[in-house]
Amino acid sequence: MIAEYKHLAEMGAKLVELRVDWILRPVNLKRILAKRFCPVVLTCRRERDGGKWARTEQDRMILLRSAIVEGVDYVDLEDDIATLIPRYGKTKRIISYHNFRETPENLREIHDRLSKMDPDIVKIATMAHSPHDNLRMLRMVRESKTPTIGLCMGEVGTPTRVLCGKFGAPFTFATFHAERMLAPGQLTFKQMLEMYRYDSINDSTEVYGVIADPVAHSLSPHVHNAGFAAMKMNKVYLPFRVSREDLPSFLANCRELGIKGLSVTIPHKESVLRYLSKTDEVSQRIQAVNTIDFSGATAIGSNTDYQAVIQSILPLFGDKAKRRPLEGVRYLMLGAGGVARATVYALDSLGARAVITSRTLARSDELANQFGGEVVPWEERHEVKCDLVVNGTPVGMHPNVNETPFDKRYLRGTMVVFDAVYNPEQTLLVKQAREQGCRVITGVDMFVTQAALQFKIFSGQQPPLEQMRQEVIRAIGPARY
Repeated sequence: MIAEYKHLAEMGAKLVELRVDWILRPVNLKRILAKRFCPVVLTCRRERDGGKWARTEQDRMILLRSAIVEGVDYVDLEDDIATLIPRYGKTKRIISYHNFRETPENLREIHDRLSKMDPDIVKIATMAHSPHDNLRMLRMVRESKTPTIGLCMGEVGTPTRVLCGKFGAPFTFATFHAERMLAPGQLTFKQMLEMYRYDSINDSTEVYGVIADPVAHSLSPHVHNAGFAAMKMNKVYLPFRVSREDLPSFLANCRELGIKGLSVTIPHKESVLRYLSKTDEVSQRIQAVNTIDFSGATAIGSNTDYQAVIQSILPLFGDKAKRRPLEGVRYLMLGAGGVARATVYALDSLGARAVITSRTLARSDELANQFGGEVVPWEERHEVKCDLVVNGTPVGMHPNVNETPFDKRYLRGTMVVFDAVYNPEQTLLVKQAREQGCRVITGVDMFVTQAALQFKIFSGQQPPLEQMRQEVIRAIGPARY
């Protein structure tokens, strides 16, 4: 514990929590606290509170009192024992409440109760089941007169660990290492410091993010935060896990959360349209949105996917000088969702002819009726003779990396294969296409291009394209091929 404490301080941590309940033998407080590499919070959690302390409650109380006598900088006291351990010396008191089941409706009442227990800081951590739980928690932090740390646990609650700084929390909590996560939804110290630049967040920080369900796999926070950092912008980009059911309430809460722009991905690209009063002409035509701009009085939906498709595919086909440079190219479109709609719209404008297939025949028919093209049942996709195969499905996406939407036996060396999945970049489809001698366009190519176009919408400035691309490649792995 001492070694890791020292290491964190050397990495730049300004405050370190020592979880002494993880020490399974008698705790030597004098040794732990003898040399302070930086200020510390001493915490000793019982098993019922998510900790490791299995000895008696009396022994725990003695340990906490002894830490105060030793002059520890902060001590964390749960609400049921706070009144039993009085203030002493210069040690500051964190009075905490944890709820691993839910975010209660009476957050304000809980906060008021804790505020009467002589705290220097109130800490409330609860489990989030909807994005609205995050807003309720952050609103409480902002309105509190006593310095308050309010965090929501779980993947849905992850944004609060960063945004609490914007809303006025004195500090937040991160884990030392991804393998040492002590609460669900925690970010690592390195992520907080390098990706989210937590130390620079203030009440003026503009918030951006990606909405998806699930969202943990998204590389959008990597690429956009790298861009903001390179341009020294006071902006942060977060992952928001939002279910279909929670989408309307989340969009209604965006302005209070300080959100200026959103990337939109699976499963919301099409459904989000009904909640936007204004979309650009292309999005209306495609009937899919992947970008929302909240900077004006009205939220505006747009689509950068189709431009990314054009910029990714055009170099491998046709004469760019021609009005319809893909005239005569026949392609197989796998999928009929938001990515597929943008792809078919883009390739139709270039003159290519679509053969559309998906697991839902009605969706394929709808897409073909709108833009033209043939439709084949999913089971017959391998019989289609084509120059280009485009995967617009999530098949092959992490963690299902051993799946492919198109069997290797039917790939020919004369084909171009374009897989819109970007995590991993080297999907099974991409690997097998290379083995068969196909020219390949990876999802990273399209992803970085569409992200760069979004970055310009979000910031009004030209994106640092190379830094963004390198960050995606670094996040995925050391090698692209």
